[in-house]
Amino acid sequence: MSEIKGYHVAVVGATGAVGQKMLETLEKKKFPIGKLTLLSSKRSAGTNIKFNKEIYTVEEATPDSFEGVEIALFSAGGSVSKELAPEAVKRGAVVVDNTSAFRMHEDVPLVVPEVNEVDIESHKGIIANPNCSTIQMVAALKPIKTLYGLNRVIVSTYQAVSGAGNQATEELAEQSQAFLNGEELQPELLPVKGEKKHYPIAFNALPQIDVFQDNGYTFEEMKMINETKKILHDNVLPVAATCVRLPFFTSHAESVYIEVDEQGVTASDIQKAISEAPGIVLEDDPTNQVYPTPLHAAGKPDVFVGRVRKDLDQPNGFHLWVVSDNLLKGAAWNSVQIAESLIKNNWL
Repeated sequence: MSEIKGYHVAVVGATGAVGQKMLETLEKKKFPIGKLTLLSSKRSAGTNIKFNKEIYTVEEATPDSFEGVEIALFSAGGSVSKELAPEAVKRGAVVVDNTSAFRMHEDVPLVVPEVNEVDIESHKGIIANPNCSTIQMVAALKPIKTLYGLNRVIVSTYQAVSGAGNQATEELAEQSQAFLNGEELQPELLPVKGEKKHYPIAFNALPQIDVFQDNGYTFEEMKMINETKKILHDNVLPVAATCVRLPFFTSHAESVYIEVDEQGVTASDIQKAISEAPGIVLEDDPTNQVYPTPLHAAGKPDVFVGRVRKDLDQPNGFHLWVVSDNLLKGAAWNSVQIAESLIKNNWL
């Protein structure tokens, strides 16, 4: 251990769902930490958290909290990132931000290490972690694009409530029990906390994740569309998305339709490309009912792909089923992978 440099790492939003997963991931990966600073809002400051058998007290995040910090992992909401990430950079830290605050900034790399790790090198202090639903999709699409090209992507998502935070998972649990007891449901959070209307999530499907934009798409859908183009370095790639919240706790699932450039590609070709890609697990055996499910993917860092099949009408069209733990690969695991890339490639 003495030969390995320990880095001063800060986790902002340490008490939240993703912050907790970040700490679990840092511990599991044995990330080289010399000093750990846990930060949160004023409300959550004072909370004690165990990490590597030591107890740490969470402090309120302020600009001065980042003195001496080398790597700062942010997952405390966009407004916090906008306020404090530049302050952390000023003090010498490299920020890996898990919010949407900087994702579409031209000078901020938006990174899934298996897809576009080299983009990290151009960072100016901030690296953005993509949207959870985008991460798993582009990870699956990258090997296909590399080998056969892509000229269209259409995705429908089936997203877990944990993507909306701890309060949303509590609301699902409470509503489910109330429904089974024959009681009236009292939705207070979903689909969007700040919206005028709220709908029950228990035993329901909500075709709204985040607020609606002027074009009729939700912000979540536009994030998937724009982030996919940026990560794959293809601004003219046609991408369409419909994002739906479903009543399960963990892991997002996606039905993805793609059209490839190359003619004569088979479903077996697509399966082979996916199976050989890093971070992807092919689970695709219809004769034995083998395919990924959210429950199976929960707690695992991989992206799982199944149901690969050729479209019946479009010769170069294919359908995929993509599943991944939204709090791990979709957030914490990907963020820590970016931090590992910074160290491995001397890009700090």
